[in-house]
Amino acid sequence: MGKRERPARVADVHAIARGMPHVTNAAGPLGNAIYQVGGKSFVFFRNPRPDAFDPHTGERYSDVIVIWVPSESDKQALVQDPDSPFFTTTHFDGHPSVLVRACRLDEITVGELTEIIQDAWLSRASRKRAADWLAAHPPARH
Repeated sequence: MGKRERPARVADVHAIARGMPHVTNAAGPLGNAIYQVGGKSFVFFRNPRPDAFDPHTGERYSDVIVIWVPSESDKQALVQDPDSPFFTTTHFDGHPSVLVRACRLDEITVGELTEIIQDAWLSRASRKRAADWLAAHPPARH
């Protein structure tokens, strides 16, 4: 594994989100981080809610991160595999976002997390900001 292929961590979520241009970090009602571009959230750390809980104990998950996605098809691509760390709940039906528990971030690489968060930022940034960022960061050729 190369450096960019190490497992993702919570610190990476913060670093990647903060590293995108024009980002502000608002604090939620319980001090949870909410990353925004142009006043629009693209990543936020969710407070425990009744719709995301351990199916065995009923305990609400305290480590859920919400990440915007560009489209419903992007969402489905991330949540349809039962082994994926990404999931959704009925509360988020029709909402362009996916959920991931911080304790499962190590199931994806930093590179994968970077791409997902960059896509989240692009889906929420103004057209001009998105175009400027894309011009400065052309897609890698494989």
